[in-house]
Amino acid sequence: MRSVAVVGASLAGLSAARALRARGYDGRLVIVGAEDVPPYDRPPLSKDFLLGRAQAADLTLTADSDAALDLDWRLGRRAVQLDTAGRAVHLDDGTRVVCDGVVVATGGSALSLPGTARLAGVHVLRTLSDAEALRAELRPGARLVVVGAGLIGAEAASSAATLGLDVTVVERGPAPLTRILGRVGNEVSAALHAEHGIRLITGAEVTGLAGRDRVTGVWLADGRQLPADVVLVAIGSRPAVDWLAGSGLVLDDGVVCDAGCGTALPGVVAVGDCARPFHPWLGRHHRAQHWTAALEQPAVAAARLLDGPGSTAAYTSAPYFWSDQFGVRIQFAGHAEPDDQVEITDGSFTSRSFLAVFRRCGVPTAVLAMNQPKLFGRARRLIAAAGPLPTSPAPPQVPQNHRR
Repeated sequence: MRSVAVVGASLAGLSAARALRARGYDGRLVIVGAEDVPPYDRPPLSKDFLLGRAQAADLTLTADSDAALDLDWRLGRRAVQLDTAGRAVHLDDGTRVVCDGVVVATGGSALSLPGTARLAGVHVLRTLSDAEALRAELRPGARLVVVGAGLIGAEAASSAATLGLDVTVVERGPAPLTRILGRVGNEVSAALHAEHGIRLITGAEVTGLAGRDRVTGVWLADGRQLPADVVLVAIGSRPAVDWLAGSGLVLDDGVVCDAGCGTALPGVVAVGDCARPFHPWLGRHHRAQHWTAALEQPAVAAARLLDGPGSTAAYTSAPYFWSDQFGVRIQFAGHAEPDDQVEITDGSFTSRSFLAVFRRCGVPTAVLAMNQPKLFGRARRLIAAAGPLPTSPAPPQVPQNHRR
C-alpha cells in the first residue's frame, strides 16, 4: 500500500492520519475535507465558543508535530464518489485521488426542519460556520427556541441562558437526554433546565415555523405558537455517506463495519460519526457519535488497513461521553435500558454531585456521574471489566450494594 486517502478532515480523519504514520506507513497520505479550514474541535462549539470564551483559533486540532506527517491536504473539497474499479476518490472539483486504501471519516450532517432553509434566524449547530452564525444572533433578551433536547440542544440552551437570552426548549420525548441517560439522567437534566430559568416543554411535536423572511415563532402540534427571535434545530444528524452509494459498501445508518472498522471492501475502513462497526461490548452494530470514539477508532482502523483482515485489533470500549451544562460536568459510560436497576452509590440529586450505577441481571451496564470525575473514572473501569452486556436473565454477578 503506497497511497491512502482519508476522506474527512475532522478529529477522526486527523487521528487516522496520525495512527497510520505511527504504525510506520510512509506512503502518500491525502486528507480530503469539505470545509476550507483545518481540523478543529467540535465539542466547544455549543459551549465555550457560543459563550465567547474561545475563538476559532483556539479550536484547532493540528499541532506543530503534525508537520512531520507529510500530509497532502485537500481542504474545501467534497468527495462525490468512491470509484472502486478505478481505485479512486472523485472530488467535487472534477479531480480524482487515486489510492490503494481509503479511510472513510466524513462524519454527519445536521438534520433540519423541512421548508426552513431560507428562513432567517433558523440555525443548526454542527460546524464552525454554523456556530459563528448562531453566536452572532445570541443577544441578551432575545427569545431563543431550541428544538430538541439532546446533547447539542441542552448545551446550547445552557450557553444561551448564561448569555441572558429568554430560552425555551421543546423536546418530543419525556425529558432531555432521554435516549442516552435513562430516567435518572432525565430527572437531573430537567431539574437543571428549570433551575436556570429555561422553559422546558416535553412530549411536544414541532409542526412548523412562523414567519415570512425571518422566523417569528414555532408551531406545536397542539396549536400553540411559541414566539421566537432565533431558533436552533438540534434534532440529531445523519451520517454523511451519500457519496458512497453504488460503491459496494453496506450502508445502513452509516458504513457498516466489523469490530476492526473494516468494511465489505478490501482496503476501505470507516471511523467516526459515519461508521457503524460491530461493537463486541454491546453485542450489535453501533454508530458512536461521540468525541472519544472519533479519537480511539482510528488506531483500530489503521491496523486493519495496513495488516488486512488478519488484524486482531478491535474497537471494544464501552460508549462514553461527557457534557458541560449550567456549570455542571455530566459523564456517562455504558448503555442503559429503561428496566435497568439504578443505585445512587455516592452523593445525591439535590447536591448536584452524585454517582449512579445501572445494573441488569446484577451486571453493571452503565454509570452516570455529576461533578464526580474521580469516582466516575473508577466506576467506568468497573463497567469495562464487566464484559459484554447481558442479553437474557442470568444469576447476579455483582452484589447490589457494590460501591467500588
